[in-house]
Amino acid sequence: MKLKDFDYYLPEELIAQTPLEKRDESRLLVLKRQTGEITHDVFKNLKRYLVPGDLLVVNKTRVIPARLFGVREQGGEVEILLLKRMNFREWEVLVKPGRRARVGTRLIFAPGVLEGEIVAQTEVGRIIKFSFQGVFEEILNQLGQTPLPPYIKEKLKDPERYQTIYAKEPGSAAAPTAGLHFTRELISELKDYGVEFAEVLLHVGLGTFKPVKTENILEHKMHEEYYEIENEAAEKVNKAKREGRRVIAVGTTVVRVLESVADKGQVAPAKGYTDLFIYPGFNFQIIDGLITNFHLPKSTLLMLVSAFAGREKVLNAYEIAVRLRYRFFSFGDAMLII
Repeated sequence: MKLKDFDYYLPEELIAQTPLEKRDESRLLVLKRQTGEITHDVFKNLKRYLVPGDLLVVNKTRVIPARLFGVREQGGEVEILLLKRMNFREWEVLVKPGRRARVGTRLIFAPGVLEGEIVAQTEVGRIIKFSFQGVFEEILNQLGQTPLPPYIKEKLKDPERYQTIYAKEPGSAAAPTAGLHFTRELISELKDYGVEFAEVLLHVGLGTFKPVKTENILEHKMHEEYYEIENEAAEKVNKAKREGRRVIAVGTTVVRVLESVADKGQVAPAKGYTDLFIYPGFNFQIIDGLITNFHLPKSTLLMLVSAFAGREKVLNAYEIAVRLRYRFFSFGDAMLII
């Protein structure tokens, strides 16, 4: 499979720059996996396409203010993006400008409050060892900024709009955007209808949004991301599978968690790091449906969706969505694949 097989035409004006005023009023494209049949609706009508007993699995991660600005000790501004916590003081990060971010470089974000030193180089970035006074998370909340994807040029007025309403566990550098469409009222309505919910965790890092640069997609290496699936969630998933009920993932991050721990059609409680790369030909063991946004051309996310629903069906749905002026990417519209 070639990278160009996952390309499509997208006018720049269809890239959503701001979230809708009401989360659940985004448009919803419903794609049937078997037939390719497409229906157009609004997200708040999601119940129409679910049945009592369906299990929706969500990612409870919370985006941290992972973007920090500072200066190099010898002069010059620097920007870092926190990707993965290695231990109490060390993080794997992306650094801009990278050419001057050599091992041994001292960085100052707030003198005497938060400073750091680049102690190693990795395949994707650098390791910074921080020195700080107080609680790191509190300092980060004061000094850091919510990292928005580079294709969003407008400033976000309310940072909470880049969080899902069920976000709990801080640690992500980007939001699991499929969940941004849910409101408390919609979740309550679905529960009253008989839809179940379960929570897993995947801290979104470079693995989710790192661009593919190899023409042969099999040569792409995913970056590891931390995940957890606890006993309660595993039991809910296994019970649904045993009873023949649908397990519907809310977002590609949930897919990667569930399929990373899948074994003979069941899951077990687990935590660790996954670099699972899902592309067409993948054998799905757990998920029966997927709620997702419209993804970037040539991205691993588009490859995952194509693996689940079929590349031709997905690209046809994207072509129709472009023609009908759907909104794309993080703050864009949604897709339900069943």
